[in-house]
Amino acid sequence: MSELNKKIDAKAEEYYDYMVQTRRHLHKNPEISFKEFDTTDYILHELKKIGIKTERPMETGCIGIIEGDVESDRIIALRADIDALPMSEEGTSKSAFMSEREGAAHCCGHDFHTSNLLGAANILMDLKEQIPGKVVLIFQAGEEKLPGGGRLLTESGFLQNLGVQKIFGMHTNPNFAPGEVAVKPGAFMACTVEFEVEIMGKGGHAAAPHTTVDPIVIAAQVIQQFQTIVSRSMDPTEPAVITVGKIEAGSAHNIIPEKARLIGTVRAFSMETARFIKDRMETVVAGTTAAAGADYTFIFDEGYPAVVNSEETTDQFLKAAADQLSADRIIHLKKPIMAGEDFAFYQQEFPGTFFFLGTGSDDADSKWSWHHPRYNVDECAFKTGAALMASLALTK
Repeated sequence: MSELNKKIDAKAEEYYDYMVQTRRHLHKNPEISFKEFDTTDYILHELKKIGIKTERPMETGCIGIIEGDVESDRIIALRADIDALPMSEEGTSKSAFMSEREGAAHCCGHDFHTSNLLGAANILMDLKEQIPGKVVLIFQAGEEKLPGGGRLLTESGFLQNLGVQKIFGMHTNPNFAPGEVAVKPGAFMACTVEFEVEIMGKGGHAAAPHTTVDPIVIAAQVIQQFQTIVSRSMDPTEPAVITVGKIEAGSAHNIIPEKARLIGTVRAFSMETARFIKDRMETVVAGTTAAAGADYTFIFDEGYPAVVNSEETTDQFLKAAADQLSADRIIHLKKPIMAGEDFAFYQQEFPGTFFFLGTGSDDADSKWSWHHPRYNVDECAFKTGAALMASLALTK
């Protein structure tokens, strides 16, 4: 380990309690996507307290800018997302700091991401004399909701005007232990699409189905046929997923309703593949409803592109990780995952790498999946996460 990384590690240890307290405050006070007003004010206060210049290019979320003392044209961005999910949480391991806001909970780790980057900000300010160029700290709103805060921020041109050259981001991951990191170059996470199908039939009495056009039966047929698109219409070497996540229809046991509504998601690793699936899905819906004498509407909302890590920045990440962690703590993923992330929008503008930070342990009851009501993190991971983010800003 280099002398610089020894200092970084010592600083991460020094600010560990601060990050834990910050995370627990944010966890108790979650705010859903694009409503993160108190969260933004809190972050701005913490940044200004340690002398970091701040900007607020969007209504929620903010930017911190650290001017290093080493003359350089290098400008590195580090990103954290700040929004919570519209859900309730469970779990005795979080009982001391459970959400106090009904219908909002940090069950995806964004409270950790924010606190981790604030910890890294403190480390960087203490080592400011060794920072080459500038470090841009992005506390981004609305990762969980389309169109995505990452998209809105990149489309604003704000980061481009700052001259950002590279960007790094991370996500907690319950599948890996604290102190572990996981990454791969190239395709890392899938592009995400949301779809909605409404089937308009003809309602009536459940005892007289011959006088109706039953949208529930049609919906069942559509769902079944959706599952053959990937298995029978696509190259089997091309990964993709079609999932119907919600069905709405009916009001009573003896009524055939007028309408049925399906909501779901498509995951793939290119928008070309997603658009092919779109065409096949609409063909299925059109054919099935026509055969039954029903009508339909079909909405296909293109969401986030695929997260694709650049070779250059992934090499930089691996170099920083290798100087901080033992080799067995660095996991080289063989396959991408089907989850999506709006970090992808930054990568369309700048070379960037997104990585996973292990936060799963039995002691913290933190092996629950993202978006599960019992989702939690092992806070010991702050020591690795904050140190690595700081290291990425300090080393080439």
